[in-house]
Amino acid sequence: MPWTYLVECADGSYYVGSTTDLDRRLWEHNHAEVGGAEYTRRRRPVTLVWAGEFPSIVEAFNFEKRVQGWGRAKRQALIRGDFGALPPLSRRGHLRPGR
Repeated sequence: MPWTYLVECADGSYYVGSTTDLDRRLWEHNHAEVGGAEYTRRRRPVTLVWAGEFPSIVEAFNFEKRVQGWGRAKRQALIRGDFGALPPLSRRGHLRPGR
C-alpha cells in the first residue's frame, strides 16, 4: 500500500514523506542510522500525525511533493482533517487583494 505521511518531530517541525511500507519507514525515522531521513535523525523521536493511502506510489509521491510546498498552517489543517480550510490557506490565497 502506498502512503503519504506526516510526522511531527521532537522540535515541533513536520516532515512529509511517501512509502510503500509505513511501519518500516516510521521505524527508520526513529531508529535507523542509515535509511532514515537525515532531517528526522537530528529531531527524534518523531510521531506519526497523518497518513493517507493512495492507489499508486506515483500518486503518493506526487502528493508528498505537493504537501512539501505547503506552509505550517495548511499542514496542520490536513492533520486536523479540516479540508475546508485548505484552499484559503494556499499561498496564492494569501496574495489575493483584501486578504
